[in-house]
Amino acid sequence: MSGKPLERFRFMGLLEGSSLLILLFLAMPLKYFAGIPEAVSVVGAIHGFLFVTYCLTIAYMTFVVKWPFIYSVIAVIVAFIPFGNFLLDRRLEKIKTV
Repeated sequence: MSGKPLERFRFMGLLEGSSLLILLFLAMPLKYFAGIPEAVSVVGAIHGFLFVTYCLTIAYMTFVVKWPFIYSVIAVIVAFIPFGNFLLDRRLEKIKTV
């Protein structure tokens, strides 16, 4: 992977988005339908770490790279929407200036 900030942000967004989907569509059903609450404990902790890292990446893009503030707001909002990071990634794929 290249060292470009936008590419690193996109990668982090895809990781965080994937962890949210695994938490919602794998770990939660295992907890409630299969009686395995440990799945949420493990996946939830991983997702929490990735979410904090994603937020730090947003802060880096905002303050160091001087990303437009509206992009940062959108990046935070999509983190709470399943598949949101994947939709944002499609939009960011077109940006070549950062």
